[in-house]
Amino acid sequence: MRRHENAHARSREHALPFGRLQPSFLRLSSTIRSSARSVAAEPTSEAQEDTSRTVDEFKLPRMSCLCTMILCNVFLQLSFFVVVSSSNEYAKHLGGTSTFSGVVIGIPTAVSGLALLPIMKYDRNGYKIPLHIACASAILGHILYALAYKTNFLYLILIGRMVNGIAFTSFMYTKKYCSDSRVVGIRRRTTLASWLVMGQGVGMTLGPFAGGLLFKIGFANPIFNGFTSPAWIMAIVWLGFWIFSAVFFEDPPAPATRATPLSPLPAPQEDPSVPPSTDVSTAALIPEDDDTHRMTPGRWGVCVCMCWFAMTCFFVLGAWEANLPVFGAASPTFRWTAFGAGNFIALGGICTFPFLLLNLLVARRIQDRKLLLFGTSVGFAGLAIFLALLNTGAVRYGSLFVCWFAVALGFNLASTVTLSLLSKQLPPEWNGRTSLAIQYSNYTGRVTGAIWGGSGVAVGMSNYVGLEIAIVGIGAALFLTFWRSLKAKTG
Repeated sequence: MRRHENAHARSREHALPFGRLQPSFLRLSSTIRSSARSVAAEPTSEAQEDTSRTVDEFKLPRMSCLCTMILCNVFLQLSFFVVVSSSNEYAKHLGGTSTFSGVVIGIPTAVSGLALLPIMKYDRNGYKIPLHIACASAILGHILYALAYKTNFLYLILIGRMVNGIAFTSFMYTKKYCSDSRVVGIRRRTTLASWLVMGQGVGMTLGPFAGGLLFKIGFANPIFNGFTSPAWIMAIVWLGFWIFSAVFFEDPPAPATRATPLSPLPAPQEDPSVPPSTDVSTAALIPEDDDTHRMTPGRWGVCVCMCWFAMTCFFVLGAWEANLPVFGAASPTFRWTAFGAGNFIALGGICTFPFLLLNLLVARRIQDRKLLLFGTSVGFAGLAIFLALLNTGAVRYGSLFVCWFAVALGFNLASTVTLSLLSKQLPPEWNGRTSLAIQYSNYTGRVTGAIWGGSGVAVGMSNYVGLEIAIVGIGAALFLTFWRSLKAKTG
């Protein structure tokens, strides 16, 4: 009996260490299983992050909101260009000159540049308030422009266009919307910018044609006639658009504030010789993505290059649109009326349309810098050919049309990528500043280009084209210098 009890005690003593170790083995087994689950979950988490990132890169805004901004751009372009074909005759009828006509065409963008900063101060990082301001000032500006004929007051057309300039602040907001990371993915910005350029083509085509056609019809009426009818019609169009935008447009959601929680790291308790730690993780105090918010020399180069090309495109386009009616009327070869000049400008715009439509598809697959290179090269070729024609005295309707077509197509294509490329290079939080920089460059080009185009005959047509070639040449030097830095995602 005693022998049996001693054997039982010895077996219990042998089993005791295993009993003590059993909880440790269980804890180790649980740790291994949880680690395995964590490792197995990592690929799934990474795949979900990649999918989410891809979806964000291709996201688009609501169709009603996108249509509102694209239509706004079209009507702004029409408002800008509808007076181009007849403003020279209108100014002369009221006692002005061709240079004054160029000022009338270009002054809205100067006013827009002055009005833009105050409007941005109160826009609440949205688009509804600027849309309401644009619609109201466009209606009032067109009415004042039309009333200049009845009052026989030359400067009223200038005042009307200056009020229109407040509406033209929305040029910046349409561009900003198409690069706003809250609603547009990085691989859709150039595509939406191509839609804006399509609207630019509509304005450049339909605006001068409609203005010239209405001038030819005449309407023998002191209120509604060839000079004033484009403005009255655009005032009605803007009233209808104001109602549409108020009903269908919604501002993007406010960006969520990113906060990094600060939590103490638990200290291991297994080793009693190590005192407990309550230090706060210093990693949480380091700003996230600090490098992405630093302006490197390459980024500065991209900013300067894109701003220069934004100015160049609109300088050349604005100069040609203002110069063609003046040059055509002064040239003994053409002797154009406002109707003839409007038709010529519109014909060039119509012929660019198939290529602008093709650009909508190509922009998704070709790098922005290559599209910029192609557009600038085509536009430069048009300028060089026109200069050669002027020096040889061989300017005819067909040869002038080829030059105008190349200029219109090339610089419209080049203007597609200025903001989209810059927004891809810089953090999304800087979208407001990049949009502002590009828009002020556009304004500078539009104002100086329109005045330069109106003065082209007075300063000499060779000098007129020579300055444009020099400006494009400076852009080409910048482009080649920062070619590597201009690489960005397609789409």
